[in-house]
Amino acid sequence: MAVSGRKVADFQGSISKGSAEDFDHRCEPCLAIGQQIEAHGFCVDCQEHLCKNCFAYHQRLKANKHHQLVNKDNMAKHAVSKVSDECTEKCQVHKKEVIKFFCPKHEALGCNDCIVLNHRACDIDYIPDKCAGIGDSTEFKELLRELDQKVNEADNIIKQASNREKELDSCYDKLLKEISMFRKEINDRLDQLQKQIQTDADKKKSTDKQTVKNILETCTNISSDIKQLQSRLQDYKASKQNGQLYITMKQAKSKLKSDEIKEADRSLEKANMQYTFDQNQDLTNMLSRQNAFGKLTLSSSVVTSKGRKPIDKLTRKENINIKTKSDQILCWITGCVVLSSNKLVAAEFYNKKLKVVDIKNKAIIVETTLSSDPWDIAVMPQDHIAVTMLEKKEILIMTTADKLSTVRKFPVKGYCRGIAYHEEHLYIVSSYPKCVYVTDTQGNVQNTIKLDNKIFVSPYYLLLSKDLRHIFISDCDSDSVFSITLQGDISAEYKNKDFISPEGMMMLDDGSLLVCCSVGNGSIYRISGDLKQCHTMIDDLSYPYSLCYNRDAHEVYVGCMDNQMIVLSSI
Repeated sequence: MAVSGRKVADFQGSISKGSAEDFDHRCEPCLAIGQQIEAHGFCVDCQEHLCKNCFAYHQRLKANKHHQLVNKDNMAKHAVSKVSDECTEKCQVHKKEVIKFFCPKHEALGCNDCIVLNHRACDIDYIPDKCAGIGDSTEFKELLRELDQKVNEADNIIKQASNREKELDSCYDKLLKEISMFRKEINDRLDQLQKQIQTDADKKKSTDKQTVKNILETCTNISSDIKQLQSRLQDYKASKQNGQLYITMKQAKSKLKSDEIKEADRSLEKANMQYTFDQNQDLTNMLSRQNAFGKLTLSSSVVTSKGRKPIDKLTRKENINIKTKSDQILCWITGCVVLSSNKLVAAEFYNKKLKVVDIKNKAIIVETTLSSDPWDIAVMPQDHIAVTMLEKKEILIMTTADKLSTVRKFPVKGYCRGIAYHEEHLYIVSSYPKCVYVTDTQGNVQNTIKLDNKIFVSPYYLLLSKDLRHIFISDCDSDSVFSITLQGDISAEYKNKDFISPEGMMMLDDGSLLVCCSVGNGSIYRISGDLKQCHTMIDDLSYPYSLCYNRDAHEVYVGCMDNQMIVLSSI
């Protein structure tokens, strides 16, 4: 910004390193035009701090000729403490008006016109009356603390995103190496198929890197905006411009309510893919098929636990009453999923209902009665869920956008219980016949993985491994959790005399499992991904059957057979 009577070159000796520089005093004439410059002198008559240039020019004006100027070392002796409750910031709507009011009800700053037009019935704060001593208030100190915390959160996501960008390159390089090594063993017939898979990988990498780039840009901007607010808060406090300090505090509070950082974190999770190449062992017999060369597999990265505190213990926090007035009998929650940080959906078997729970207020906000008893739920994209209907032998695809309503449904051949979703496919475990159906989202069966009738008794729930090479299945009547390959071969089994009737399961970031056992001590166990190690997380729960995890709140929700959902803290 140009200033009349001064040359640009004159300011070079006074320009500070930036607004973030921590000065004891700033030049007040320069501060009025938005420049952050350290004070090097003081006018006793004007009671203003001056930079080198303003100090040099001050007595050249006729009106200031006889003013008393003191150097930097003597400023404190002559400065008289002054407090300004004046508001100077212009209204964004009414450009010529000054912001002087704050509406607590609508959390809105405004000028006189704003108040008259939009807040006549509101109890309005007049800022000059309210801002006295604001710089020493608890509210100001708490705001600074929250802003620091917000910056730390943004910086943490930036660090994770930077690491993730390197990991994407590393995964991609490893993918190409695997493809090249395998490619040497086959003939020229596969050139076209190789190109197709590499194209898929290129597209996915490009999408993921663009997502990470956008996240970096978003969080960098958030961090920068907050740091600017912090600087302004400190500046206005230092210069005792309480009116501006009040306004900037309200602007900073509005910034704190933004969910941009959480949204960036969720977007980062979507780019958190492990690239692997699956070699087709039956290649010699499948060269004529479109997918003969193999396929690109996307899975959650093994590094998802970085930046997140692992779950080492669970402590009982509270209960959520799941029973409503229209329920005729005991509520049995056989399946549950978290939709967002504030909502979950529970499958209530005995009363044939789906219930949406407001987690914060611990209340049922939506319930839908179904034609039969639902068992388990899987979250799908675009606010959809998939629900297994045990007795009717069908799958419901439902929307959760507004209220629970059925989008479509399709039949299945078995008594299906547990269900999981990944990459446009549903994985559904059937207790009779004993198998896992792999379908598309329209219900077309893509594969049927048969389970050994001599080993499996009552397969109830399933989970997909992080690398998508195995499926975990809980079998309540054999008191075991199995890991099977995609061909149906058993690769591992966990069994213990105290491990009785395993039911619902959930996957942790490191690939280990949380499993609830409904019989015996009513316990939840943590089992390693290779099913070799297990330890008890919590005991004495009332018939726990299903589990879901709220990463934002660090809470595990347990569906039980006693009208309750138990809230467990993972911190």
